[in-house]
Amino acid sequence: MSERTCAACDYPLDENAIQVRIGGQTVEVCCDDCAVKLKEAHASAVASKPA
Repeated sequence: MSERTCAACDYPLDENAIQVRIGGQTVEVCCDDCAVKLKEAHASAVASKPA
């Protein structure tokens, strides 16, 4: 069995993992800070794509 890790920082997840929707997918992060960082990174990536 593989260990679940935070989508933002690879920290091992426990039962307190936070689910976040990013680009139509649900990912799990370890804390609110990582959730914010992941959302900001996704928004930046989407904004930098050419139209």
